[in-house]
Amino acid sequence: MKEIISQTPKQTQDIAKRLGLYIREQHLSFAMALTGDLGCGKTCFVQGLAGGLGVEDGYYITSPTFTIMNEYPAGNMRLYHLDLYRLSEPDELDYIGIEDHVGKDSVTVVEWPDLLIETGFVFDLHIHFEFDADFNRKITLSPSGQAGTNLLSNLSL
Repeated sequence: MKEIISQTPKQTQDIAKRLGLYIREQHLSFAMALTGDLGCGKTCFVQGLAGGLGVEDGYYITSPTFTIMNEYPAGNMRLYHLDLYRLSEPDELDYIGIEDHVGKDSVTVVEWPDLLIETGFVFDLHIHFEFDADFNRKITLSPSGQAGTNLLSNLSL
């Protein structure tokens, strides 16, 4: 587990960009679960991650709260950004076809991942966002499995 304090949205994006660069260089298929209250920096993090993965600047990275999933080309990979906040039952996941998108040559980032976790989906990295007493973002990265452990050990954040 690694804990990082981010004092600005730019710092949050820079941290995520470094993760994205590592994933792109290692050409990893990777899945991340993002948790934390509204406004804690989850979408800001995905914006930085997209930059590191090679998503072109012309794409406006927003939270897919109403679309459930946004897809972005990232070089030889795809970035799938999901927000499951509006879903209430695991059965609803069948309608978005997540199994068709996740896997080889993709990075999947899921905000509000609890329903997906209930189905047995395994994330490589769990990232929790919260505010500290000074309203800085405390970002806690917890690996789950070898890919997440390797990422945290090989990447200095």
